[in-house]
Amino acid sequence: MKKVSIILLLLTLFSGLTVQAQDDDLLRVVATTTQAGDAIRILAGDTVELTQLMGAGVDPHLYQPTEADISAMNDADLVVFSGLNLEGQFESVFEALGETDTRIFSLGKPVQDLGFTIGGFTLSEEFTDVDDPHFWFDPRNWQISIEELTDVLGEMNPEYADLYNENAEAYIEQLDLLFAWGEEALAQIPEDQRVLVTSHDAFQYFADAFGFEVIAIQGLSTEDEAGVGDIQGVVNEVVEREIPVMFVESSVPPNTIEAVQEAAAAQDWDVEIGVRVLYSDAMGSEGDYGETYIGMLATNVITILQSFGYDVPEFPEGLEPVPPAELLDMSDTE
Repeated sequence: MKKVSIILLLLTLFSGLTVQAQDDDLLRVVATTTQAGDAIRILAGDTVELTQLMGAGVDPHLYQPTEADISAMNDADLVVFSGLNLEGQFESVFEALGETDTRIFSLGKPVQDLGFTIGGFTLSEEFTDVDDPHFWFDPRNWQISIEELTDVLGEMNPEYADLYNENAEAYIEQLDLLFAWGEEALAQIPEDQRVLVTSHDAFQYFADAFGFEVIAIQGLSTEDEAGVGDIQGVVNEVVEREIPVMFVESSVPPNTIEAVQEAAAAQDWDVEIGVRVLYSDAMGSEGDYGETYIGMLATNVITILQSFGYDVPEFPEGLEPVPPAELLDMSDTE
């Protein structure tokens, strides 16, 4: 089906949906990803009615909106999404929403506008020379997104604008602490060892922020399946450079990393797999330490340190949530 036909179909569906009666006058907000949902909860709390479409471990590159999702977005006052083609299956939906009264906001757009995105990537024949959509892995980028989202929420809900600004100011201070702690923690790893071998290319911003190199089996989007050549290329790098550890991601199956490990072993190089998965495109489940942005990024830093054999420095006073003891206890990973 051609794109225009999809848009017309969506518009027809939107126009035919009935807005449900609300118990109150709360601003209705839809967040696509776990990161977007977390940001809204921190800034707005119970001053908005939040619907989050994707859950823990869901790959936003592959996620296709359901009829219920479309209904929720149609009923919303504001839809907050990550952007930069992360939600690859939502393009036509966002175009259709542009023809309605629903406001849509991309968290990645202000980062891109300020020139802090990493570009030059190819997603497909249609999308060439595009920006890496995983901008949030640099906490300084996430601060930019938070500031702009705060303004949008304040414009749409002026009664609570002062509260949103206060929450944003406090949260940005937290992100400053998180970035400084991450820098100190990861500086323990010698520069020539700072190589992240991962399932797909989600960690370029993290690498840029904390001084790492990334070797990924798949490209920016998990829509592109890894071929034999992709796997063999990573095997060659791992063996020749004697890379000690690789990482599976929470939202990507482990099979390609396991294939690299097996092929490296056949060449007499034993490469370990990280002590736990890294969060990439989605955060953790409810109740997990990684269910918040701070917990997600801190977990990744801790996982990388432990996998390379380094100690986790003390968490900064006032930075919340604090890592649980079981995350710091290496006996659980042996």
